Amino acid sequence: MDYLEEVADKLALEVLEAERQTGNDELFLEVKKTIGASSTTLEEAFLTAIRVRRAEARGRAVLEAQLKQLKT
Repeated sequence: MDYLEEVADKLALEVLEAERQTGNDELFLEVKKTIGASSTTLEEAFLTAIRVRRAEARGRAVLEAQLKQLKT
């Protein structure tokens, strides 16, 4: 992972955690707008990290549900 991806992923993790804590699931849009004004490259990497992390969470939820069904 290069520096850009590391920065974007760390920020994405922090934003997703803040969204969970606050219930504001559009916080990432505010952050996107702010960083996009200075660096479109970071903005794109950040959005990719957000999408990947959210997709991973959905995938894990499906996997956990399937495994739970097998145990019952």
